[in-house]
Amino acid sequence: MSAAPFDLAVIGGGVNGAGIARDAAGRGARVLLLERGDLATGTSSNSTKLIHGGLRYLEHYEFALVREALSEREVLWGIAPHIIWPLRFILPHRAGLRPRWLLRLGLFLYDHIGGRKRLPAAQGVDLAHHPAGVPLKPEYTRAFAYSDGWVDDARLVVLNARDAADRGAEVRTRCEVTGLAREGNLWRITAGQESFAARAVVNAAGPRVLDLLARAGEPTRQKMRLVRGSHIVVRKLFDHPFAYFFQLPDGRIFFAIPYEGDFTLIGTTDVDHHAGLDAVRASPEEIAYLCEGASEYFRRPVTPQDVVWTYSGVRPLVDDGSGKPEAATRGYRFERDGGEDGTAPLLSVFGGKITTYRHLAAEAMEKLAPFLPVLEGADWTGTAALPGGDFGREEAPAQMRALGERYPFLAPQETERLVRHYGTLAAQFLGDARKPEDLGEDFGHGLTAAEVDYLVAREWARTAEDILWRRSKLGLRFTGEQVARLAAYLDERTSQQ
Repeated sequence: MSAAPFDLAVIGGGVNGAGIARDAAGRGARVLLLERGDLATGTSSNSTKLIHGGLRYLEHYEFALVREALSEREVLWGIAPHIIWPLRFILPHRAGLRPRWLLRLGLFLYDHIGGRKRLPAAQGVDLAHHPAGVPLKPEYTRAFAYSDGWVDDARLVVLNARDAADRGAEVRTRCEVTGLAREGNLWRITAGQESFAARAVVNAAGPRVLDLLARAGEPTRQKMRLVRGSHIVVRKLFDHPFAYFFQLPDGRIFFAIPYEGDFTLIGTTDVDHHAGLDAVRASPEEIAYLCEGASEYFRRPVTPQDVVWTYSGVRPLVDDGSGKPEAATRGYRFERDGGEDGTAPLLSVFGGKITTYRHLAAEAMEKLAPFLPVLEGADWTGTAALPGGDFGREEAPAQMRALGERYPFLAPQETERLVRHYGTLAAQFLGDARKPEDLGEDFGHGLTAAEVDYLVAREWARTAEDILWRRSKLGLRFTGEQVARLAAYLDERTSQQ
C-alpha cells in the first residue's frame, strides 16, 4: 500500500467520476481516479451527445431538473467551445399528437426558466420555405425551431480527466477495483496487484454502482433502474445544419442529428435493460423501431439495411417507480455512508445526465467537505476552461482559420476535426511540421502517428478502439486494413515502453 494516502479516491471513469476528480484536484486534494476499462467506455460515450435541458422532461413535471440542466448549457459551452457547440432543432407539428399550443408553451418555458443568454430563442417555422422542410414528407408544414447544444461526449470525459491529472490527480485506466474495505479511518482499495489508501471514496461506477457497494459490504436504500438507449447511424439524410426533434404516436420522441459530416445520428430508445453490461447492443427490434420512426418523417425511407453503425448505452437511473422507462427521472441522488463518527466516508452517486455532470461534481464537493476540509471553497469549474478550450464561445471558426494558416498542408476538413477535438492543444502534436510527412505515418483520414502518440501519452489511449471510437469517431471511415495497421503500430509502441 502507498505510504501516503490519497485524500479522495474516485471509482468510475465516466463523466461524473472524471468531473468529480477534476473538481477535487482543482481544490488542492490529492486525488486518485480508477477506471476498470478505458475512460468513457460505457454510458458516457454512448449518449445522444446533447447538452440540453431535456424538453420532454417538462411533460413529466421535472421543472427543477430542466432548470438545472438549462443553466448548465451555456456554462459548459463557455468552458469547452471546441467540443460543445450550439445546435438548432426543428420540432415539426404532427396532427393528432401534441397540439401546437402545448408545444409553444413548452418552448416558452424552455426559453425562460434556465437563464438562456446567447442561444437564440424559439420561433415558428414554415417548413415550405425552410431548408429543414426539404427532406421531410409534404404533410409536415409547420414546425418550431429551438436551441440546445451538441457535445463530443467521450472527449468531454477525457478532457475532464486530463485537467484533473494536470492539477495533480493520478488517473489509472484498466484498473478494476476488486476490493474495497475500511481500515481505521481510511479506505483500502485493491485493484489488481496494487493497493491504495484514501481518506474518502466516491462511488461513481454508473450502472455498476450497486455492485461496488455490495463489494464493499455497504448497505443502500437506493434502487436503480437500468435503461438502455440505442442509436443508429446512417448515411446523411439531409445537407443542412439543423437537427430534428420528432414525436411518435406512442408518446415517445427521438432525434435525427447531423453527425460527423457524412452521417445522420438517430436515437434514442428507452428499454429496460436486464442483461449484462460488458457487451451492450441495440436489439433488432430497437433498430427497426428507429428506422420506422424516421421513415414516418423523411421522404426517403430508412431501413435496417441503411444502418452503418449502432451503439447503445445503459443509463443508471434512480428507480422512482415510473411505469415507462422514458418517464423515469434523469435526476441524480447521493448516498453517503460514514463520516460523522470519524469513519472514512463513502459517497455514492445515483443517476445523472451529461449536461449536469459539472453541477453534480460541485454538489459532491459540498457533501464531502465537512469530512475533507481540503475540499472547502467556492465552485471554480464553471469558469476554468477545459484543456484546449481557452477561447471564446463563438471563436471556433477563427481557431480553424488560424490553424489552417499555421499548417497550410492540412485539408480544411482535417483542420476542423482537429480544432473540434483538441482546440488550442492541436499544436502540441502538430509542432513545427511543415508538410504531412513531418507528422509520421498517416493511418487514414488524417490520423497520423504524431496524433496517435499524443493520445497514448496524454489521453490514456491504448487500443485502436480507444482511438477510433472514443478519442474520435474515425471508426466510421476506417477500413479493416487501416484498423489492423493502427493496432499493429500501437502494439509496437507498447512493446517498446
